[in-house]
Amino acid sequence: MAQHLEMAELEDGLSEILASPKDKGSLEGIVVRPAHDERQERQRCEVSLDGGLHGDHWAKGCWKTTEDGKPHPDVQICIMNARCIALIAQERHNWAPAGDNLFIDLDLSPNNLPVGQRLRLGSAVLEITAVPHLGCAKFIQRYGKDACVFVNSRVGKANRLRGVYARIVQDGMVAVGDRATKTT
Repeated sequence: MAQHLEMAELEDGLSEILASPKDKGSLEGIVVRPAHDERQERQRCEVSLDGGLHGDHWAKGCWKTTEDGKPHPDVQICIMNARCIALIAQERHNWAPAGDNLFIDLDLSPNNLPVGQRLRLGSAVLEITAVPHLGCAKFIQRYGKDACVFVNSRVGKANRLRGVYARIVQDGMVAVGDRATKTT
C-alpha cells in the first residue's frame, strides 16, 4: 500500500470530492466481502432484499441484527464516494480494503441523499438509511490516522465522506459503469 496521506494533502483534495455529481453519478467499483477481511472486486453483481450484495458476508450475519437475529437490512450495502476513496487510497487497487461494497461518483451528503432517498443503480433500487458510517480502527490501519480524522471531521460527516449505508428495495443487477440516479 502507498504511503498514507497527511491532513494537508487530504484537505487539498476536498474540492474535487465536493464536485461529485448531485444526480446521474456512476458506479466505479463493486466489492464483495465473502468473509472477515476478504475482498473480491467484481464487474457486476446481483443484489436482493434477502441476500444483499450476493456473495457478501452480510447475508451470513453482520454487526447489526434485527430482533430475531437476522442481518439488519439497514446495513445491507456500504457505499463510499469514489472520489474520496481515490484520494485516500491513492491507487485503484487499494480501494477494496476500505470494506465498502459500492464506490459511486455521487454526492453522498445528507442534503443530496437524505435518509429515505432512493437510488436506481442498474436494474436495482437502493434506499439510503439512517445508520451512520464512520471511520474506525481498521480504516486507520489501512489508510492512516489523518484519513480517519478527515472522514470523521465536521466537514467529513457533513458530506458523509466515510460513506453511507443503504438497503435494497428492488432486486436487480448492478455493474461497474451503471448510472446512479435519484428516484422518488
